[in-house]
Amino acid sequence: MNLGPMEVLVILVVAVLIFGPKNLPKLGSALGKTVRNVREGMEGTDESEDSSSPKSDSDE
Repeated sequence: MNLGPMEVLVILVVAVLIFGPKNLPKLGSALGKTVRNVREGMEGTDESEDSSSPKSDSDE
């Protein structure tokens, strides 16, 4: 997906208009946490198939 600087600017302006400048940090934080959880979930499915090396929470 190739996004030029003008497309990114339009997306940011629309986001500010819809959510307001005060809510953008909260939205960004929630989006980041969601992406991180999805990635961890995808990695977890790969590890569950290979049960020879279980990963503990203290490894992170």
